[in-house]
Amino acid sequence: MCGMKIGIIGDTHDHLPRIGRAVEVLTRERVGLVLHTGDYIAPFVIPVLGKLPVRMVGVFGNNDGDRELLLARSREQKHIELEGYFAELMVDGERIALLHGHDRNLLAECMESGRYDVVVHGHTHQGSINRLGNTLVINPGEICGYLTGNPTYALYQTGERNARIISL
Repeated sequence: MCGMKIGIIGDTHDHLPRIGRAVEVLTRERVGLVLHTGDYIAPFVIPVLGKLPVRMVGVFGNNDGDRELLLARSREQKHIELEGYFAELMVDGERIALLHGHDRNLLAECMESGRYDVVVHGHTHQGSINRLGNTLVINPGEICGYLTGNPTYALYQTGERNARIISL
């Protein structure tokens, strides 16, 4: 297998047992990086995510509460980086846009611009993988399971440029 395996989670919405389970599963999957599409909600979820043994890059969602305290808690963790509402990463030569997706204009611009190899977003709580031209668009669904009853996450393999949605 070439490239890096990336775990993608989002819309965790304070569901501590499922967040803990996601940390266990992603650790067992031996991902090299975790992306979080936002909607952590409360700062007390950050130490649970801090148990990830690899770097986690996240963005805020529209329902995140005390963003200053979320940032402060993330700085206390060894591997967590919160990047505001948008992050751009370069991983194995692939340009990745990370955003929550509640700003529909920004999401559309990222998907349609051709600037990104991969666009990762959440917000809808519905897991999906689509291609728009050469851009792969990944929504991991929801870890919380509140809206769909089916908590999901995604795995993405750089190099191979393939992704899959997996039930937690």
